[in-house]
Amino acid sequence: MDTANFGFDAADLTAKDRDHMIHPWVDLGLVKSREPLIVVEGEGAMVTDAKGHRMIDGIAGMWCVNVGYGRNEIAEAIAEQARRLCYFSPFGIIATPPSIEFAHRLTQYAPGDLKHVFFTTGGSTAVDSALRFVSFRNNFLGKPKKKHIITREYAYHGSTLLSASVSGKPADRGNMDLITDIIHHIPVPNPYRRPEGMSLEVFCDEKVADLENKILELGPENVAAFIAEPLLASGGVIVPPPGYQRRTWEVCRKYDLLYISDEVVTGFGRLGHIFASKPMFDIEPDIITCAKGLTSGYVPLGAMLVSDRLFAELTATAGKGQFFANGYTYSAHPVACAAGMANLDIMEREDICARVRENGPYFRQRLGELLELDAVGDVRGSHFMVCVETTADKAKKLAPPASWDFAWRIFEKCRPKGLMVRPLSHLVILSPPLVITRAQIDEAVDVLRQGILEVMDDLTREGIRVKA
Repeated sequence: MDTANFGFDAADLTAKDRDHMIHPWVDLGLVKSREPLIVVEGEGAMVTDAKGHRMIDGIAGMWCVNVGYGRNEIAEAIAEQARRLCYFSPFGIIATPPSIEFAHRLTQYAPGDLKHVFFTTGGSTAVDSALRFVSFRNNFLGKPKKKHIITREYAYHGSTLLSASVSGKPADRGNMDLITDIIHHIPVPNPYRRPEGMSLEVFCDEKVADLENKILELGPENVAAFIAEPLLASGGVIVPPPGYQRRTWEVCRKYDLLYISDEVVTGFGRLGHIFASKPMFDIEPDIITCAKGLTSGYVPLGAMLVSDRLFAELTATAGKGQFFANGYTYSAHPVACAAGMANLDIMEREDICARVRENGPYFRQRLGELLELDAVGDVRGSHFMVCVETTADKAKKLAPPASWDFAWRIFEKCRPKGLMVRPLSHLVILSPPLVITRAQIDEAVDVLRQGILEVMDDLTREGIRVKA
């Protein structure tokens, strides 16, 4: 799949990268030795690196590029808005036409009465804003003790101090100071790790009880909210047991907690709907956060959608002299909102969500065939959001030791063959652009299978054998 070089000096860029770039989530012991992947161009579901090598982008950048690369319609919308008005302050009652129109259009897809939109700069700031809104509201209403937030192990909600504190991936918590006095993590609802012999129904009962028990332990009068991704994304594409989302939402209603649905990943078509909370999981959250597919990654933008019921409590006479003192210089950025509207235009015109509902199960089914391999312990996910979990012992569900570097080695095998995957410890994540074709799905699965087999062969040569 190699093509002609694009005129970039890959060696020069690599040297400058090592001299000057600080990358997020990188093994600091490897930054001076491991060669960076420098991506220079994209089209559809494909990307090209600085050496001219083309690959299927199996991760959509990072769950982002939902409508695919090279969409001139979005690029033109960005350029036109930048020429007309590149920026203006969003503070106070100041707005621009794109931000107003985009907010209106988003609310047409939102469940229930989520009809107010607060724009941010990305997913982390959307979550941060949602949590700050919850705190502000309870103080406003004279409930200053109602501060505690319940979240889950292996959740990922962002990189600000507050959003990182409600995240629960163990690898992300080392050497970082986090908020711990008012944030509480309950066990992850991962069916693959349920006790041997336990049914999904009993497991669901147990995980719902984890939430209720934590609320009762803290005292309902002290608990403000439960924040949850419908499917836990970066924690390993963990799909809770059927009914879990609805039942936890009902627990929140029972004890007067706000339910925050973090749809930064699951929104904008990845599960076949603009927002998945209602159509897939039968919940109407109090707040939804979104980003990534909101603009298909063309320009950074995030948002939280808030219930009319909540917003009405804070406005009019009751709110006079009160300020929700939260916002960003680039909140509701007009260029980003213009990109978001063009992105939504494409999704509507091409019925991208229907395409996902048609092709997503095929993608999941094809990846499920990898369970035939001894090194694959679990394949889970939904539509275009899937995780392949490797194992050292399939019967015992043992994760490979870190020394095997299993997922990274799979990544290294697949890349020359024309497929980009996301390695996380022993997990291989796939979340391609939603415009990926069935032929490209078949190619991606075939390449991934070959990559896993080659890593297994390499381990055998090293004297390591995966147990079936």
